[in-house]
Amino acid sequence: MAAERRRRAGGGLSGLLLRILEEGKDSIPEHPYLYETDVEISLVGGSCKNPVEKFWNGSSAMYILQKATHSEESDSMEESRTDDAVYASEVLPKESPGALALSVGRAKQLISLYTLLQNPNMTSLGMSDLPVLPPLWARCDGSDLQHTCWIGAEPLKAGNKVPGLNIYLVSCDGPTADKTCFPSLEQLKMEHKIRHHSSVVTTKGFARYELITAAAIEDTIAESGSNIYVDITWNGVEKILETPPAISAATLNIALESGDPRSPVFQLYRELQLLLALAEGLKTGVTEWPEPSESESALKLVQEFLTDLKKKLDGDYTFEDKNETEKIQCDTAAVDSCIKSIFGERGDLDFTGQLWCKMKSVSSYQEVIDCFTLVIKSLERGEIQPWIHQGSSSFLSQLIQQSYHGKMEDVSLSDITPIQMLLEVGLEKMKKDYVSFFIGKSRSSLLFQDYFISTAVELQEQVHRVQKLHHMLEIMVSCTGLLQFRHENLFPLTQICMKYYKENPLNEKHVFQLPIRPALVKKFYQNDLPEVWRVEISSGHGQKEVKTTWQVSTNAPVEHGTSNSSGFLSDSTVNGSSKERLYFITMTQCSQVQFT
Repeated sequence: MAAERRRRAGGGLSGLLLRILEEGKDSIPEHPYLYETDVEISLVGGSCKNPVEKFWNGSSAMYILQKATHSEESDSMEESRTDDAVYASEVLPKESPGALALSVGRAKQLISLYTLLQNPNMTSLGMSDLPVLPPLWARCDGSDLQHTCWIGAEPLKAGNKVPGLNIYLVSCDGPTADKTCFPSLEQLKMEHKIRHHSSVVTTKGFARYELITAAAIEDTIAESGSNIYVDITWNGVEKILETPPAISAATLNIALESGDPRSPVFQLYRELQLLLALAEGLKTGVTEWPEPSESESALKLVQEFLTDLKKKLDGDYTFEDKNETEKIQCDTAAVDSCIKSIFGERGDLDFTGQLWCKMKSVSSYQEVIDCFTLVIKSLERGEIQPWIHQGSSSFLSQLIQQSYHGKMEDVSLSDITPIQMLLEVGLEKMKKDYVSFFIGKSRSSLLFQDYFISTAVELQEQVHRVQKLHHMLEIMVSCTGLLQFRHENLFPLTQICMKYYKENPLNEKHVFQLPIRPALVKKFYQNDLPEVWRVEISSGHGQKEVKTTWQVSTNAPVEHGTSNSSGFLSDSTVNGSSKERLYFITMTQCSQVQFT
């Protein structure tokens, strides 16, 4: 009877796992599947969030098992089904309370059954021809003495055969500031040697330091989703929580959201918001005007600007007034002293660029019409003879070129024309702002220049590419202002960002990675404790290699189990003090099951 029950259970699980795998070939299924009324199974891979990435680097596709959240009626529904499993979405409430963990005993049963399915020698179960399945991970509730939070099984592959599996047990405790409860490195190495009967082990260290915090940036930046941190790896760990040695490999990780008011390029960001509003208005017919950045109206500023040009007109006008130039530079670059050396100031704004600086505080459609009406009348009367950049292709630039010959076409400032005229002027000006930095100051390659400033694509796409340029600029400015990066560091980072954005849409959540020397940022973390510190102890080679990983982290490594009051989360203070850094402690142990 027991063998028959096991055979039926194995058949039900294998059928469901194969079905999930088949239905996930083209795209990951949105809904979990139900197994035996109490277990949800999901396939995770591709762009899906990996719930075990903090302690396991493996296959991109995996099964995730957790406790089902279905209602009681599902039991009776299940009896009427002929299939061994159904979509969990058919029986679960629409709003799930979150990830629910299985008991450790139930998780071990499922892992045991999965192991049997992958064993080619279990012909009695009829599973000998089963293909190699993705790894399987089960959430656990930490109810055992070790506080097990995950159990995983990963097939070892030899062609189309499975000679064995790696079984992982992940335990978690904390948070705690009591470092006296941390084991010594020698203890961990000895436990590994005893467990795996090995005489020689190697160690590898990992540490992550947050540099935004270390650079004394306020919490509001971190809350916005921005973060700059460095990951460091090294071989030959000597003690727990040791500072990475000089001969380490480091990767700078940068995820930055635009728009922080304290950014040196915040005024440029505000200009970008107007550009986006105009583009949206052009597309939908409704323009949401941003809050004006100037106290004076745009119409008044344009009037003063044109009056000044009329007074200075001598037939060969150039912009040489120092105060005017300084004001334009301030308005357009808005770069504070910490990055002036790399961003510089644009003193080459032509008429349309200066006009944008005056009109960027417009607050209505009518105000745009009034401003352009003043400009066009001044051109028609020959009261101004403005200079424009060669190659300028905006409609206003064409009118200016026509005015040189004393003949201009009639312009109807109605419908979308005024919005499109202002959008074109803003696009040209802002493209030159970014080119001034990326090509002029950071001396970046011209490799992708044409892509980002091309006028061969429609206006909406041009605006989208300018957004990408601004995001890259924010990253460069942050690395320069916070980390004192020089050209030799900015150059490769710029290339990484440009390559990504030539191939991908705007994504301010993306983490850009730059290999660096640890010495470049050491001063920002050398007196700080890491956010994550990990030691990996390994023995064996190839598929015989087994690892034990001990880790501390300031963030919980699992997203389930926090409601368990059995000790899964312990005291967060030591001697009544909460000033010490609190760490979660995670241990990942690996063992092997050999089939051959």
